[in-house]
Amino acid sequence: MGKITVETCNIEGLKVITPTVFGDKRGYFMETYNYNDFAAAGIDCTFVQDNQSASKGGVLRGLHFQKNFPQDKLVRVIKGEVFDVAVDLREGSETFGKWFGVLLSEENKKQFFIPKNFAHGFLVLSDYAEFCYKCTDFYHPDDEGGLPYNDPDIGIEWPFKDGVELNLSDKDTKWESFAKYKEEH
Repeated sequence: MGKITVETCNIEGLKVITPTVFGDKRGYFMETYNYNDFAAAGIDCTFVQDNQSASKGGVLRGLHFQKNFPQDKLVRVIKGEVFDVAVDLREGSETFGKWFGVLLSEENKKQFFIPKNFAHGFLVLSDYAEFCYKCTDFYHPDDEGGLPYNDPDIGIEWPFKDGVELNLSDKDTKWESFAKYKEEH
């Protein structure tokens, strides 16, 4: 048991994980995390905190990162559907400033591994979504950074739905541009 399929992405370090699901007429069972399977796939992390959030349709959270205490994250959706995005902020990386997005849903049960030094965000596509993620460092509120979801230098192609009003937090409307981020780093 506990087998997973791991897809690499066009940005080194990002991985999409699909668990093996065992189902019958009663329902299903799957392992959402098994250290041995993940380590064998190159994801050898010690997770120290699990988080869960719920959001309405049209909510866009991000793009967030921790400045001095970066976190590896393993994210998944247990209810609904989101478009999840990671932006490479690793200085010297060939893909610095590039993004990758993946559809995560309760149906596809995929997980997305995002290494340290990536900005992360997601857009809720369903009427409601519950999002879970594991982190390798604790959240430090005074260490939070962010980038605008619509920064033209990053150019994320969000799958906005017609007629759905975008819903952002106040802080997510005030992040400085990626150009400013590059100047400071």
